[in-house]
Amino acid sequence: MGFLDVLITPLVLAVVLVIAYAIRSRFTDATTYRYFIPALGVKIFGALAVGFIYQFYYGGGKPSGDTFNYHQNASVIVEAFSDDPAVGLKLLLANGEYTSEIFSYATRMYWFRSPTEYFVIRVIAVLGLLTLHSYAAIAVLFAALSFSGVWAMYRTFCKFYPLQHYELAIAILFVPSVVFWGSGVLKDTITLGALGWATWGIVRVFFERKSILLSSCILIFALYTIYSVKIYIVLCFLPAALLWVFLSFSSQISSTPIKLMIAPFIIGVAGIIGYYAVLKVGEDNARYSLDTVSETAEITARYLAYVGEKQGGSVYTLGDYDFSPVGMLRKFPLAVNVTLFRPYLWEAYNPVMLLSSLESLATLLFTLFVFFRAGLFRAFGLIGSNPIILFCLIFGVAFSFAVGISTYNFGSLVRYKIPMLPFYLSGLIILWYHVNEARKTKQVQGRPQESVPY
Repeated sequence: MGFLDVLITPLVLAVVLVIAYAIRSRFTDATTYRYFIPALGVKIFGALAVGFIYQFYYGGGKPSGDTFNYHQNASVIVEAFSDDPAVGLKLLLANGEYTSEIFSYATRMYWFRSPTEYFVIRVIAVLGLLTLHSYAAIAVLFAALSFSGVWAMYRTFCKFYPLQHYELAIAILFVPSVVFWGSGVLKDTITLGALGWATWGIVRVFFERKSILLSSCILIFALYTIYSVKIYIVLCFLPAALLWVFLSFSSQISSTPIKLMIAPFIIGVAGIIGYYAVLKVGEDNARYSLDTVSETAEITARYLAYVGEKQGGSVYTLGDYDFSPVGMLRKFPLAVNVTLFRPYLWEAYNPVMLLSSLESLATLLFTLFVFFRAGLFRAFGLIGSNPIILFCLIFGVAFSFAVGISTYNFGSLVRYKIPMLPFYLSGLIILWYHVNEARKTKQVQGRPQESVPY
């Protein structure tokens, strides 16, 4: 970051804030109005903080997937546009194949033949064309785009639980690690925003049935974006979302016997559709097919563990390496635990890990509090009977397993898990709400009835 950032960034920031203030009343109501600008503000702060941390704390180092590497690769596309817009467009739309026109540019790009990274580079390049490729200005726009999806998710959940607007704001908008790692020029910023829009699209299409064509296009584009950046998120999100939709439709049936008869059928259909969705993703990308997913997890885990050791990072282990399907299932509790509740305080060896460990401790304490207040059996009963809670927690737990079993590096894990946290915490908050409502109902029913004078 240099003089160009100082010159361009305030202008971009001013434009973003002017637009935000202009549209705030349209995308808020009396209860959510107060959170809109603060939530956008912390996202922008987080985006800029990522750049400062990498520049001054990590010394501008270049770990895999580093924000500055993305920016540098995208600068080649911006340069190509300045030399010849036609060549720049071909480079922007390239699919990893070298041609004579783009060869001199493509060979300078480390991730030219890596589809997921190149998708992020394309986004950065487009924003770079609008900002003279100022890193800080691009970071502001990244934060704003991600915020749009996160806010869409927040508004969606508030429609179901308007009285929980404050708690949901904390869970979705203001969790520190999500604000930080989900705002900068990184993959996770894109996937977090796209997950928000996908959640909004599902509710808009299947529950509200409003603007179905436009909403369907947004939903498909959001899922395509997630698929293009991190396929495993789709593998976790889609089955949970399908289950949410099917169970919600079944809840509209008033007859309990019919519900009991149809519930297994609905769950089975959702499972089959989810299974074939996974198969389809596997056809398009062999690394994530059911036959090779364990091999992919093993390769990823070993690589990230190696990177963590070489860079002095915090490496964790789940025991012996056994990445067969059965072996991975045996590690399910440990993988979920490491994602949700670790690093523990005694596993933090630097300031960044200390902050992460404090957040993990807060997540653990909140989880224990909710389940203790509800009681274990009642908690699972409420989860099973509420499609939204089930969706949030199934996605959260499945995602936790996916990243926990394949990361083996706390430094990477703290970043990888942020798309899951808003859903997991929202699920706990909604569960807490229903526990309290059940307690109030029980107290009211237990009071003696007042006699009515004749």
